[in-house]
Amino acid sequence: MTHATAAHPPMRPLGEAARAASRPLAAASTEEKDAALRAMAASVRTHAVRICEQNAQDVAEAKQDGRAEAFLDRLLLTPARVEAMASVLESVAALPDPVGEVTEHWERPNGLHVRRERLPLGVVLMIYESRPNVTSDAAGLCLKSGNAVILRGGRESLRSNRAILEALREGLSQT
Repeated sequence: MTHATAAHPPMRPLGEAARAASRPLAAASTEEKDAALRAMAASVRTHAVRICEQNAQDVAEAKQDGRAEAFLDRLLLTPARVEAMASVLESVAALPDPVGEVTEHWERPNGLHVRRERLPLGVVLMIYESRPNVTSDAAGLCLKSGNAVILRGGRESLRSNRAILEALREGLSQT
C-alpha cells in the first residue's frame, strides 16, 4: 500500500495518464516532435528567470540542510546552465528520429522477411537525483523517441523541476 500526498501523488493515475499520452506520441511524425522540442527550448528560454528564481530557493534550502558543495553545484542552475538546457533540446531535435529505423533485415529460408525496427517503449519512468537539468534532458530524449515519461527528481530540486516542467509543458502545448 502506498501513501499519497501532494508531493507524492498516487502512481496508478500517473501511469494511466502517461500510457494514454504514449499512444499519440508514438504516432507523432518527426516534424511534429522536432517542432515540439524547439518550442520547448524557446519556452525554457522565456522562463529562464523564473526557473533560476525557483532554483535559488532550492539551493538555499539545500545549503540550510548542510548539503555538500558538490551536491549544491549539481543542483545549481545559472542563466548559462538554463541556456544549455534549451540548447540540448534543440540538439535533440536535430538528431535523426530513431522511431521506425530498421537496424537489421534478413530473409528466412522459407522466404519470410524479418526485420528489427526501433519502436517506442511506451512509458518511461525516470528517477534521478537533484539535477534539475536532467528534467529537460530526459523529457526531450523521451519525446524524440516517441515515449511518454514520468519524471521523479530528487526532493531538493522540487521547485526547480516544477518551473522547468511548466516551461516544457507550455512549449509542448504550442505545437
